[in-house]
Amino acid sequence: MNTQTDIKVLGSLLALHLEVNIWTARKKLSPEDFDGAKLPPDDLASLGSKRVCDPEDLKVFGTLKARAVSLLDRHGVRFLGGWAIPESQADAIVTELEQILQDFNRAKDDFLSRYDESVREWIAKHPGWEQIIFDSTVSADYVRSHMGFCWRLYRIVPPDPADPVMEGLKDEVEGLGQTLFGEVSKAATEAWHKCFAGKTEITRKALSPLKTIHQKLSGLSFVEPRVSPVADLIHTAFEHLPKRGRIEGANLLMLQGLVSLLRDVDALIEHGQKIMDGTSSKDVLSLLVEGQTDAHALDAQGDDSLDAAIPEDDMPPIFADMPMQPIIPSCGLW
Repeated sequence: MNTQTDIKVLGSLLALHLEVNIWTARKKLSPEDFDGAKLPPDDLASLGSKRVCDPEDLKVFGTLKARAVSLLDRHGVRFLGGWAIPESQADAIVTELEQILQDFNRAKDDFLSRYDESVREWIAKHPGWEQIIFDSTVSADYVRSHMGFCWRLYRIVPPDPADPVMEGLKDEVEGLGQTLFGEVSKAATEAWHKCFAGKTEITRKALSPLKTIHQKLSGLSFVEPRVSPVADLIHTAFEHLPKRGRIEGANLLMLQGLVSLLRDVDALIEHGQKIMDGTSSKDVLSLLVEGQTDAHALDAQGDDSLDAAIPEDDMPPIFADMPMQPIIPSCGLW
């Protein structure tokens, strides 16, 4: 089931482009570095690169870039080579980016203050290769000019529908909902393998990726009509979990069913539509529990029996006073 985002959402979004430049500390190897050794011709093979300082000294910058990307992925959706973020959250996002910028600049100043010493230590660490490192060293000013962290925010005005020049932008906007559900699917798949697959109990720490997905969907609920029902589905699941302690039994089955649903873009959109059409979040979660129970029963029995059910005493509160519904179509979830 496909989805299209209305161009009007541009009124509630800002486009953010992040640019992080990190000096690689690499230089291309040259034939001279091999002291006249016989090398294959250029059309057969090309030389690689050499490091001119310890890569460990540069790891912090990659970490900070990943921190910024994670922030934007949590709150926004990929768009036009950057992210579309909710205008309502722009101030908070920029505040966090400014903190990362400060950390980046501090790390940059620290690295540059000991750059010459770092290069000398790297040369000393590789006896016999001192010259090929020394010949490729660059100044601290050069390194400074190749390191930076910045971002730009743009407001995009909805285009004139009759202007053919704007067709590309319209296509990008119309695909935002599908992109958002795709990103949710990817995050849910990672959460499944990391926290839920094959587990008979989990700690509350395993809920963290689901909370991140819920936060993302809640902030971008205006992007596509079926986003809000999916966010509500996750919220309903959270409301009926125990407040403390390990999660197991029917509660775990509910979460496993929910994560399985989030992993499948088409099924996710379909069930978002069902909730819009009147099916309650409780009913959907009830069906997900039954589907997971039957899947576990099949795994245990190795046949086609669908007679297994959750013991009544194990039912979480959300299901205690409602009859179980017919099994939901699997849609490839189990």
